[in-house]
Amino acid sequence: MLLISLMVPLHSQQPSAWKDPSPHITQFVTVDKNVRLEVLDWGVSGSPLVLLAGGGDTAHVFDDFAPKLTPTFHVYGITRRGFGQSDFSPEGYGADRLGDDVLTVLDSLELKKPVLVGHSLGGEELSSLATRHPNRVAGLVYLEAGYPYAFDNGKGPSMKEFLDSRKLMPQSPAPSESDSSLASFAALQQACLHALGFSYPEGELRQQYSTTPEGRVGKQREFPGDAVMLQGMKKYNDIPVPALVIFAIPHAQAKWIDESTDPKVRQAARAFSAAELALTTRQAKAFQDGVPTAHVVRLPGADHYVYLSNEADVLREMKSFVSTLR
Repeated sequence: MLLISLMVPLHSQQPSAWKDPSPHITQFVTVDKNVRLEVLDWGVSGSPLVLLAGGGDTAHVFDDFAPKLTPTFHVYGITRRGFGQSDFSPEGYGADRLGDDVLTVLDSLELKKPVLVGHSLGGEELSSLATRHPNRVAGLVYLEAGYPYAFDNGKGPSMKEFLDSRKLMPQSPAPSESDSSLASFAALQQACLHALGFSYPEGELRQQYSTTPEGRVGKQREFPGDAVMLQGMKKYNDIPVPALVIFAIPHAQAKWIDESTDPKVRQAARAFSAAELALTTRQAKAFQDGVPTAHVVRLPGADHYVYLSNEADVLREMKSFVSTLR
């Protein structure tokens, strides 16, 4: 996944004593031969809104964010093939296959012109579906998702430039098995909060990590979709439906980097931040110039997980955008 934050990937078998507090029901929708996708339904009446997770994540990453939308929408979340509890088949894997998966879910649930909201790699599915079936969606919200996999008209940076810039990013030390942050999922949430300035829903962490018999956080899970995540990319150069595109410019620096006294870490962080700022600025301008009808928003100091780090800002921008849709 592009610009993935510290400590994320996940998959888990949850101890029977734990119950997901997020108010959703779970169903599975068949989208292909031997492929069923996990779909979360947070319910409540209103026009439909569908949340698409970023690469490596599952729909449970929206467990805390989705309920903030239910006063206005009937909210759903989809876990893409190859991640979490969703099945996987590599046959025909690519941007439009993933877009077709979303379309099949919309058809199965009989959702009429929903607002689609995608985080990170979820922007690929947004662009795929909207460019081929613009009459099927009311509008699109790209949450740090407007990168080259979602829009590339040749006037912004390439995906390779973004991936190469990641090599500059300083890596935090991995926790040892005896680390106190692995004593429980609550402890892991607190460790994420300290390291990043925000945390992930426990339901998502339990998808990403196994649980030991003692209730500790176990090994990080490996999903079959990880190896093919960026395969089959297409260059979408037009977005023919209303779109809100939110970028974090400049991106926030993780708290653990701010607190580091290691000069090598701080030097690497400066180099990475400078490269990332230049690339993201170029991409936002390319999107804005290339799709004049899109509303491009730059949130300074936000994390790639912008809906977690800057929830109030995202909700405000989404409310304003949706009010313009017919």
